[in-house]
Amino acid sequence: MKTELRPARLEDAARLTALTLRSKQSNGYDDAFMAACRDELTITEQALSSGNYWVAHQGDVFCGYASLIIDGQTSVGKIGDFFIDPDWQRQGIGQLLWDKILTLAKGNQLIKLYLDADPFAVPFYEAMGFVVVGKVPSGSITGRMLPHMEIQLIESLNHLKR
Repeated sequence: MKTELRPARLEDAARLTALTLRSKQSNGYDDAFMAACRDELTITEQALSSGNYWVAHQGDVFCGYASLIIDGQTSVGKIGDFFIDPDWQRQGIGQLLWDKILTLAKGNQLIKLYLDADPFAVPFYEAMGFVVVGKVPSGSITGRMLPHMEIQLIESLNHLKR
C-alpha cells in the first residue's frame, strides 16, 4: 500500500496527539518528562482548524504528520510539528512530509523556515538543510533549552524543481 498525504481533520486530534507522544517517548524520555510536556504536545481541534497540518497515512494507519505555520506579514514560516510514528521511521515518511512542506512554502513564497527542535531530531533536520542558529527555552521544562534551527529556502526549492 502506498503512503499518501491528506490535510488533517478536526477528528484526528486525539490520534495525532497519541502519535506525537509515542514519537517523543521513543527518544528515551521517561514518564515524568512526558507528563511535563503533555499539554505542549497535545494537538487540539483549534490547531487543526488552521488547515496547516498534513497527515501521512496508509489506509487508516497514521505514519506521521507535519504542520507549517505561515505568518501572513512576512515571508517566513514555522514548522510547528513534525512527528513520525516510531514504527514508520526511516521509511521515507519524513521526506514525503518535508517535500509537502517545501511545496507549501513555495506556493506561499516563503524564503525561510524555522523550528525549535528536540535535540534528538537535530540530525534529521540537518539532513533536510536546517542549521542550528541558537537556543530557546522549552515551553514545558523549566531550564531546558532547545536548538533553534533555520533554513533558507532558495536551494531547497530549487531541489524541488528537479
